[in-house]
Amino acid sequence: MISYLIYGFLYGAAIPFMARRFAKFMPATPANALWQLIKINRFLPQVYSCKEFKRFAWRSFMSAVIVAILTYLFAAVLGGGNTGWSIFFLWTLLLLAEIDWRMYLLPDILTVPLLIGGFAYSGLGNGWIIPAESSLGTIVGYFLPVIIGFLLLPRNKNAFGGGDIKLLAAIGAWVGIVPLLYVISSASVLMLLYTLLSGRKEVAFGPALALSAIGVAILFF
Repeated sequence: MISYLIYGFLYGAAIPFMARRFAKFMPATPANALWQLIKINRFLPQVYSCKEFKRFAWRSFMSAVIVAILTYLFAAVLGGGNTGWSIFFLWTLLLLAEIDWRMYLLPDILTVPLLIGGFAYSGLGNGWIIPAESSLGTIVGYFLPVIIGFLLLPRNKNAFGGGDIKLLAAIGAWVGIVPLLYVISSASVLMLLYTLLSGRKEVAFGPALALSAIGVAILFF
């Protein structure tokens, strides 16, 4: 199990770097995105001052510690023969949360594989849910925010963005209908609390959805 702490630490340290790179080249095709991510040398000139570098290094360290702990929890609680699938779910959500926090964007090149992964995992026969629940979760995850967004349109034109809808559909493919409702409810509460405490009017919804999905997965499965 110690190996999962190490893997999580290394991946967590890379998340701020990957999110920073996404902010520079999105939108992009999957091939171009992969190529840009591995061109580490292009990142170095972006750190202009020692102060900025220290801030980035501290953010990477804190990300590494948090992701290491979460990876260990997922391996311990949701592990077994499908540990790799659960960690794929966790790591993809964490990267999406960081990217959305930085640039208010949930790239299709991450949400679509997450959606496909949910279908594939449910089809194994020993996943969290069966394929029928996965399909229904996807449908509800897509159409429920569309309906809510339509009802909220007179007051908030950006109630749910296209990326949020795709992310909810992907989460629904992994967890099914009932846990998905808990994800939406808890994410809404997190958003409300954050906006009240920070005073910000526009906040990315993706991080709240990702964190809620991670919590619900640990509690339900």
